[in-house]
Amino acid sequence: MYIHPKLAVFTAALEALFHEADEFLEDEWGDSFAPHPNRPGRRTTFNPEMDGLFEVIPDFTLGLGSEKGRGYRISFRTATLERVPPGQADFLMGQAAAFIKRKLPEYFPGRSLEVVRDGKGFKIIGDFSLGFVS
Repeated sequence: MYIHPKLAVFTAALEALFHEADEFLEDEWGDSFAPHPNRPGRRTTFNPEMDGLFEVIPDFTLGLGSEKGRGYRISFRTATLERVPPGQADFLMGQAAAFIKRKLPEYFPGRSLEVVRDGKGFKIIGDFSLGFVS
């Protein structure tokens, strides 16, 4: 299967950004709840999405039914059996979104991307064009 080379670069940068956001949350609030007993401990897997207390991943959506249109939804989950109060879950999701917003220019210089509120969550919208393969 052919993957556009610029898409591969974009996807790798997006993944690295979300891994850094996950690390930020783990550093700041990783002891807020007991991790799920079946969840590997922090930094015990290759992918921070798969271990520790938090999971922060980009989830592309076409944006059907959304005022903001297509983009990457910031999917956030706390891997615990404890009840996470809705206000605290919203706070943590907001912290992840703010971190990603702050880091977008570093990971995607010269590209017009922004983090916006979309319904109950957050989404990255903007210029996802790939240009041409040279």
